[in-house]
Parts: sequence; structure tokens; C-alpha cells
Amino acid sequence: MNSFGAKDTLVVGRRSAAIYRLPALAGDPAARLPFSLRILLENLLRNEDGATVSDADIRALLDWDPTAVPSVEIAYRPARVLMQDFTGVPALVDLAAMREAMQRMGGDPRKINPAQPAELVIDHSVQVDNFGSSAALALNSEIEYLRNGERYQFLKWGQSAFDNFKVVPPETGIVHQVNLEFLARVAFSGRKNGEAYICPDTLVGTDSHTTMINGLGVLGWGVGGIEAEAVMLGQPISMLIPQVVGFKLTGRPAEGTTATDLVLTVVEMLRAKGVVGKFVEFFGDGLDELPLADRATIANMAPEYGATCGLFPIDRETLDYLRLSGRSEKQIELVESYARAQGFFRVAGAPEAEYSDTLDLDMGDVVPSIAGPKRPQDRIALSAAASSFESMLKESPAGRSSATSVRAVMNGVACDLRHGAVVIAAITSCTNTSNPAVMLGAGLVAKKAVEKGLQVKPWVKTSLAPGSKVVTEYLEKSGLSRYLDTIGFNLVGYGCTTCIGNSGPLPPEVSEAIRSGDLVVASVLSGNRNFEGRVHAEVRTNYLASPPLVVAYALAGRMDCDITTEPLGDDREGNPVFLRDIWPSQKEIHDTIAAAVDSEMFREAYTGVYTGSGRWAALAAPQSELFAWGDDSLYVRHPPYFTDMEPESGGVNDIVGARALVLLGDSVTTDHISPAGAIKADSPAGRYLQEHGIAPADFNSYGSRRGNHEVMMRGTFANVRLRNRLAPGTEGGWTQHLPHGRQMTIYDASVKYCEEGTPLIVLAGKEYGTGSSRDWAAKGPLLLGIRAVIAVSYERIHRSNLVGMGVLPLQFKQGDDAASLGLTGREKFDIAGLGDGSAKTVSVTAAKDDDEAPVTFEAVVRIDTPQEVEYYRNGGILQYVLRRMVHG
Repeated sequence: MNSFGAKDTLVVGRRSAAIYRLPALAGDPAARLPFSLRILLENLLRNEDGATVSDADIRALLDWDPTAVPSVEIAYRPARVLMQDFTGVPALVDLAAMREAMQRMGGDPRKINPAQPAELVIDHSVQVDNFGSSAALALNSEIEYLRNGERYQFLKWGQSAFDNFKVVPPETGIVHQVNLEFLARVAFSGRKNGEAYICPDTLVGTDSHTTMINGLGVLGWGVGGIEAEAVMLGQPISMLIPQVVGFKLTGRPAEGTTATDLVLTVVEMLRAKGVVGKFVEFFGDGLDELPLADRATIANMAPEYGATCGLFPIDRETLDYLRLSGRSEKQIELVESYARAQGFFRVAGAPEAEYSDTLDLDMGDVVPSIAGPKRPQDRIALSAAASSFESMLKESPAGRSSATSVRAVMNGVACDLRHGAVVIAAITSCTNTSNPAVMLGAGLVAKKAVEKGLQVKPWVKTSLAPGSKVVTEYLEKSGLSRYLDTIGFNLVGYGCTTCIGNSGPLPPEVSEAIRSGDLVVASVLSGNRNFEGRVHAEVRTNYLASPPLVVAYALAGRMDCDITTEPLGDDREGNPVFLRDIWPSQKEIHDTIAAAVDSEMFREAYTGVYTGSGRWAALAAPQSELFAWGDDSLYVRHPPYFTDMEPESGGVNDIVGARALVLLGDSVTTDHISPAGAIKADSPAGRYLQEHGIAPADFNSYGSRRGNHEVMMRGTFANVRLRNRLAPGTEGGWTQHLPHGRQMTIYDASVKYCEEGTPLIVLAGKEYGTGSSRDWAAKGPLLLGIRAVIAVSYERIHRSNLVGMGVLPLQFKQGDDAASLGLTGREKFDIAGLGDGSAKTVSVTAAKDDDEAPVTFEAVVRIDTPQEVEYYRNGGILQYVLRRMVHG
């Protein structure tokens, strides 16, 4: 359909293709819209079919009221799907299981196939087992394949079994940096019904930080794996036309600050503003002062400031980056021609778009900063970092109980470890390793430190895990690699590592000192996540910092050192060396970038990118339409979601006689719900693996075992820092089995409740499910028997994931929470009034076990769109899609 007469032809060079031209609309109404909404408008115009997209939907977007509460549902179809292996393996497991279910119910299993490009980058599996030596990369890679060979064979099977599915092998880079440097098209070319077309490059990804690509002018955001699977199978994303917050940038960054300092300031401002569920779009003259890598750094952390996305418009800087990163001139010409034709290209002096709200930041006001100790939005000026740590320590039980130090011998040197010791210093994660300014800045700090004779403190575990091989190339070309190596920041792998919890073990002497002294120690990492229990189970405080500051803190070795005024160490003559003595100027950094970074590096790094190393090529993978599940596999197991599924939905039922499995406070993250890091030997998951012959040394991580539901359901709520108020005085996966009150693991309690036929719920506070777009944070609770969550508020992706798995997300009414209603979590809960799933509120009755009167309250049903109602009625999004495919 073409109700608005927007279809046209664009000629670029010798090519011509259909486009849906926005300026052709009568009166050019799109010109007032933010760039992000212009992209959504094009999507609706191109996909108008009178059913999923109507002319009324298009008119609603053209008539967008910036200040109105979002209420209009639209069907959005991204051009592609992006995955990493932690989230991609369970997604592929689900698709393989869907093929079998399709065949069982009489359908064609080949219908279960990506309808548009789906690309997966293996980047989350490498761990920092070895560090501080030139052999670290090779040794870590060898261990990675030994641990994950079975998973990798499964992914290779998927690459041959499914159309439109490509895998970027290990040792290539981090998914978001590979997307930025190689995979992103910016202007997407395709064919539909035999006709060539051009559209914006849009995507969803199974990782929260998919938003990094917003820095390149590409609209994309993170979704749960189950929602991504539905998109792969041709289903649109059901969403409300959002509000868009404009963030105006002016001025230029001050001398001595980095892109990391800027992004931490932006995160703090937007979190305070409140942008959950909204789009954020950056505008203003300050964009002319921001290199593409800096824009990508800011866009990467959209999940940390809570927005769906953080878009920068396409402009001259976008084209320059495409050229630098080795894209073809043909593609660059297409991007510019298409963006200009559509009004997507930022032009100086053009009228500003209309926004729902705005913020302003003069980048000259940004100061050096870090964030922590457990949330990325908790920015601390660098000058206040030491005092902030000391204040936090005084308030912690461990800090109040002891100020003693513990003697440890490290590499033949006797050291006194105490509270505040920095035991991990990691240059890691997509956020910063895609940015030459901060990476070369770290190299320059290392160079100046070595020249002055400084050394990293012996208790610090150092690592360098770049986001692509391009980083290695320019560090080598600049001559800075050898200085990083000299102080222990040797290359350990190309992957997410520390930021996802793959930090590997601490040296035994450090671990023993932490344990024996009950020490509150710290990690400093250049990542985007520092939630409790995520980086390392033994490290209670974690700080985000720029790569140059990571090096500085490794030299200082302490968080209670004010590195802006105190020396980092002494030079060879015994003179104190301060941070200012080794900090490079912006001119030094820019000159080094100009001399060391070129487009040929990018072209070479991505030549034969899908071929991989010899190890990857040597992996044997089956060639079959259906996957041959191995009964003895402990990495990839047939999931139970479709085992008893009927061709027709069973409808919706009220929840009667439920018990609370956990009672949680505010800011419970998906890491608390479904940890990605190490598996403890005495945990339910650890016991399961040992019962199946796996020694603790070979456990790998929760993230790597996500293809095995038996491990993951046992790992649900197993984070060592989880505090369940039903088990006061404990940390970790503990609860009480009610009504008897016997304390046991959360998994064991869920098994008993299941045997008794008792449904379960979760009671939680604000921002429930904040953090990574982790589908297992919804899958795990479902498998434990959890039917509903009642929270004060939700993070966007997690609420969607709960609906996608058929778990009911309920929200306390404004002003209510568990405490204000007098709920202890020991009650028996009835949830009534669900009807067919479309009810806006339900009645919750919490009956006490004694003779007290029950508490009855209303809760808001957070099934937000009519399409989500359909998902919930079917028991989840995948069941809905599968039934539609079975019925043709």
C-alpha cells in the first residue's frame, strides 16, 4: 500500500531502488519530528499493509504530540537482529526446539528460520584466566575452546541449518564494536517481491548495549532474546510511539577530560531526569566537537541512563567514520544520498526538532569522574573518589568491624592488603575500547609511567581486552603496546571479559587475604556495568573509569588514595610522581591518533571475518535441519517450553494460593536474578554439575551455560549479593519455605512448592530488572514456578521479557509498596480479575497465616499493548508465533 504517496525511486550512481520519501509527504510534516521518529515513520510507510500497519498508525506518528503520554501502539519491523553468544545460544536453542515442536504439531519446521539478517558475534565466553604475560592471549583462547567447544559446535550447526544467520567467530572482537566497525550498513539495501529497496539500517539486539550503534545514526536497542527470536521469525515489535527527550550539547570537552567523563555525566543527568521507556536524541552545536567514537561511547550507555536508545543523527562525521573504518565509497555514497533525500542528515542551522523535554550540557563543565561502587549512574568527581570510598566503608559492616591489614606474599614481595585495595584493573568492554582517544590515552599514561620507573602494585590483576583487532594494530603502530605490556596490561583476549563477570580467578594469595580479613576491596574497569556480584564474587566495590584512569588506579593500587593530589608512586630517584606528571594532553592524544589510526587497519582486520582461526575451522558441526540433542550435554539441552504445547491456547486464569519466593528491595538487577559470572561449588547449580561429573574447575560460567535450562533455573536468584528479606541476615540464594519457615535455597524451595502445587510470586521495589537485557531473568523465574511479579516499577526490557515468557508483571499503585501495605512476604496471595488478559488492574488479596485480617489492594497490570495481551494469553511470545505458523 502507498496511502500517503511516499513511494519513490532513488538513483545513486548506476543503481536505482525504491524508497519511501518523507519530504514528499504533503507539507513535509516529518520535518518537525526528531530524527528517531522520522526513522519510525519511514518504517510504517514502507510496511503499510492495512492490517499490522494502517494509515491511522501513520497519521498518529505524523500528528505526534511531544508532551502526550504514549498511548498509540505501532508495529515496528527492524531490518536485522544482532546477538552475542551468551544471549544468542539460548535464542538458537529455542529456535531449534521450535522446529521440533512445529514438526510434532504437523507444520513445516523450515518455517522456523530468520526472515531477515541475524548476526551473532562470539565475544562473551573468553575469561581472564591468564594475565600479565605475552602468552595470556594464546592460553586464554585455548582454555576458551576447551570450555566452550560444545557450544561453538552448536553455533556452527545453526549457521548451516538456518538461512540469513551468520556467526563471527571468537578472537574477533566485542559484538557492539564489530557492529560499529563492520556490520552496520547505515543505509540498508534489500529486495522485496522482486523489487530493490533502500531503507534505514535498523536493528534490535539481544544485548542491552546494542544502542552503541546509535552513535552512527543507526536506530537500534536491546531486547530480550525471546523478543529477538520473534523478530527473526518475521514478527513486528509491538511498541507505543514514545516520547523523545532532546539532549543539547554545547561547547567542547575541557583539557584533561575524556569521553568516559562525559558519558558518566550524561548518565547521571538523564537518570535524574527520568527517561525510562523514552527515546533520547542528541543535538546542538556541540556535536561538531564530538568524534564518532565519543558519540558511540555515549550511545552505548543508554541502558545505564534508562532510555530505549540514545540517537545521534547522521552527518559529515558519520561519513568520515565510515571512510576511516574501511567501508566502500559505494556504500558511503549510498548513505549520504539516502540520508539527504530523507531528511535524516544533520545540517548546520536547520530548525531544531520538537522534543517532549530537553536537557542542556556545556561539555566544558565536565570534570574527570568515575562511577560506583555498584551503579553506573552514581558518578563521583575524581577529586572526591577517595573520600566517597572512605564514607562508604564506614557505613559497611566489614568497614566498621576491622581496619586491619593482611600480609600476603605476591611474586616474592611481601604486601599488606587492606580495605580499599584495587585488586582488579581492567581495560575492557565495548564502551571504551572502541574509542582510540581513551585507548591511546591509556597507552600514553603507561609510557610516561614506565619512563618514570613506576610499577603496578603486585596485588592488582591487570588486563587489556580490546573490542577489535584494530585496537591492537594501532597500539602496536603507535609503539604504546610495549609500555602497556611492561606494567602488566598485556592482551588477554578479544571479548567482554571483566564487564560481564569473566574476570577469572584472583591470585590465591589475594583471595585468601580478602577472606581472612573480610576485606572490602575494589575493581576499576573501563566498562559499563558495575552491579553487585557481577565483576567478581570476592570484590564488593566496583568502579567504572576511563582506560587512562584504570592504568592510574593500577599504579596507585588503592581506592582510598586521592590520585588528584597524592602521588601514584615514586620515580627511580625516590621523587613522588603525580597523576598530572603522566597524564597526556589532548594534543598528544590527537597527534597519536592521526599518526597511528588508518582505514587499512579496519579493512585488514575484517578480511575473512567469518572464517575465524584454525581452531574455529577445525570444529566439527552436524549438517541437519533438526538438531540432534545430546542426552549427556551440559551446555545445550532441549528446553521444556514447547514440550506439552497444544495447537490452541489454554487461555488466562487467575492466580490462587500463591506464595512469595522472594521479597526484594529497590534496584534489583538482572544480575541479581540471573547471574552471568562464576558458579559456586556449593550452589544448586554447582551441585548439579558435580553430580554430572563436572569438576568445579570446569564449571565455566552461568553465562556460558545458558543453553542448559537445568543449570540456569538452579542459578536463578543465586547471585552472592542478593538480599532476600524472607531470609534476613543472609546474602545469596536463600529463602524460607512457607508456612513452616524452614530456611533453604531458593531452588530447593521452588521444588517443594512445585510438589505441593503452590504457584509463586515475587515482591520487589523500584527499578526491578534493571541492567542487561537478559532473557534468563524471565525464563529462570518461570521454570521455578513464578507466575507473577509485583514491583514498584520495572526496567523496560525486563518487563517485556516477563510478558514474553508468560509471567504476569504487576505494579503497585502510586505510593504503595510492600512495606506501606504491611506485607511481610509470608502471606498467601490471590490475584483476581485478570479476565482474558486485557484487564488494566487486578485485585490482590494477601491472607495472613494467623488470624489477622487479609490485606487487599489493587495492582496495575503492566501488559502494555494489545499485542502483549495476545502473547500473555498464549503463554508467551514464542508460543504465540509458533501457533500462528502452525495454522498457516
